[in-house]
Amino acid sequence: MSDSSEHTQGIVRPAPESFIKPDLVATISAHGIDDARRGLLKGAFASALVAMTGKAVAGESDPNIVNVPEWSKILGNAVATNPYGLPSKYEANIIRRQSPGLTQTDQASVAFTPLQSMFGMITPSGLHFERHHQGWVDIDPSRHRFMINGLVKTPMVFTMEELMRMPSVSRMHFLECGANTALEWGNSAVPTVQYTHGMLSGSEWTGVPLSLLLERAGIDLAKAKYILAEGADGSSMTRTINIENALDDCLVAYGQNGEMIRPEQGYPLRLVVPGVQGVSWVKWLRRIEVGDQPYAAKDEASHYVDLMPDGMQRQYTAIQEAKSVITSPSGGQKLMKQGYYCVTGLAWSGRGVVKKVEVSTDGGRNWREARIEGPALSKMITRFNFDWVWRGEEALLQSRVTDSTGYVQPQRTELIAVRGTRSIYHNNAIQTWRVNQSGEVENVQLG
Repeated sequence: MSDSSEHTQGIVRPAPESFIKPDLVATISAHGIDDARRGLLKGAFASALVAMTGKAVAGESDPNIVNVPEWSKILGNAVATNPYGLPSKYEANIIRRQSPGLTQTDQASVAFTPLQSMFGMITPSGLHFERHHQGWVDIDPSRHRFMINGLVKTPMVFTMEELMRMPSVSRMHFLECGANTALEWGNSAVPTVQYTHGMLSGSEWTGVPLSLLLERAGIDLAKAKYILAEGADGSSMTRTINIENALDDCLVAYGQNGEMIRPEQGYPLRLVVPGVQGVSWVKWLRRIEVGDQPYAAKDEASHYVDLMPDGMQRQYTAIQEAKSVITSPSGGQKLMKQGYYCVTGLAWSGRGVVKKVEVSTDGGRNWREARIEGPALSKMITRFNFDWVWRGEEALLQSRVTDSTGYVQPQRTELIAVRGTRSIYHNNAIQTWRVNQSGEVENVQLG
């Protein structure tokens, strides 16, 4: 599932000696984490002065020697050397990664987001996960058309120019594939969070509310129960979506994170269905048909269904239930020194807002509430942080989320008791990372 660069990428590295000292660890033990955090900031400030001036703060080195780095003595690169900005060359290892052998062809595969290296809520467009059924296409927007037909008074066809002249909105929402965390149903062979949970990203989406377009076409609200969304790629992806979602917060989107949607994400037009599994966010959107019954399209009659323990299949289970995961420390990383660590991760819910996140360091026996960082938005990933002092003992790190409906993310044993282990989709069980006494972090399953 992984290569050596993945195991080294995103390592939790030791702080400089001036940043975490033995006496500071003792301070953490005696006075708690708030005092420790203040001590860490003081040490960080001192280290920063050394880095900027090349001198020790207390004059411990020769005051006549100043170590000025090369980049502080030269003329830098010209403005717009890269007309489209690029990451630093030192961040070249932070990329989307495929899982070898996951699919028969690369055109019907997945590229996973490096969650272990992400900050905040927004996933850069260039690192947003990809999932295709027959490869991606780059469509000429001047030739693309979008149709609305079916149970409407006036079937309509829109050009991109016409859509982009209409009233638009921008909203932040997560996008998660229904098969995210699929391999965790049966075993814990997947080593890193990039592969366990990396079919998840969060973006700001810009477009026209679908409800506005349906209203303009004269939707028959007395008969309309579902819509069918159809894509223009080679697989002609088609998905049934209930009318409640369609009229609620769906967008016909052309923008992502302040620019046009990337070709891998459906340029020039895709459907945004907040809280619903990613396959329903039809890319290269060309048609919406309004109907009075589910369409049983090829990818929803036999795929994206939940196989239950009694052999029955659940269909149209599209909502992504509340879920969370610790992204650092996480599988494949290593704690290099004992001391304070900020445990960080992501939480989300397809039914509303993240209300609370708790973290356990002992496999779920005891829980403490984490800090929610930044705004908690409806149907959007939310960043959480948790203060932890590692003293070299074995630890079992978990997180669980409670959403605005009161739903609490289940332990794996609780979910399996209802769903069994033969599913592929909609695994929202609590993830466990074991920290060994050596500091190495690995994926494990409890129960």
